[in-house]
Amino acid sequence: MGAEQTVQSIELTQNYNTVKENIRKACEKTGRSEREVTLLAVSKTKPVDMLMDVYHAGARDFGENKVQELVDKIPQLPSDIRWHLIGHLQRNKVKYIVDKVYLIHSVDSLRLAEEISREAVKKQVEVNILIEVNVAQEESKFGTTTEETEKLVRDISLLPGVHIKGLMTIAPFVEDPEENRTYFRKLRQLAVDIGNKNIDNVSMSILSMGMTGDYTVAVQEGAAIVRVGTGIFGERDYSKTI
Repeated sequence: MGAEQTVQSIELTQNYNTVKENIRKACEKTGRSEREVTLLAVSKTKPVDMLMDVYHAGARDFGENKVQELVDKIPQLPSDIRWHLIGHLQRNKVKYIVDKVYLIHSVDSLRLAEEISREAVKKQVEVNILIEVNVAQEESKFGTTTEETEKLVRDISLLPGVHIKGLMTIAPFVEDPEENRTYFRKLRQLAVDIGNKNIDNVSMSILSMGMTGDYTVAVQEGAAIVRVGTGIFGERDYSKTI
């Protein structure tokens, strides 16, 4: 196991460093500082030993899709990790994570935000969220429309215990990342427009956009968080039981 572990950790460290270097180059190209971009290691379906390898490579932000998996992994990993929930969140699962996550990326309705607010008040915590916007209007994706985003932001901004920190989108799966540039640009413009309204309790400082296939384009268009799974961990291995 030892040697195999070493091969795995070497590969994962190389992958992580490659992604970091690509982010650095994309920042350089557009005059941004790489400190403005958080690399979120998307660790869904990955076993704890792989997360530890990536942690040792330098990652401190990890993203999970499912509440159960997130709750299972947290106690097994170092306490300085910042956990992000990036998958669709059901209202009945909110109570399990409000006091455990650094950021919820996927709030797309007032009803979900109200549930987060209720649980935040109950547990006496402040919860940071992003509003998920379905910029490309794909029927298979969650997210509010660009047209409805500002109203949703205004409604949620009034809730206690919840703080909007920006916007998130999941761009279409494409062969050519350039095809998604227009969606990233739209999300950024939407964030700028809403930010200019100076709504109380609303910040538009975080744009969570870009994944393994298109994160360098997203960085060029202003992403503050890129969500990279396959680029770090490799293709998902569903044969492993978790």
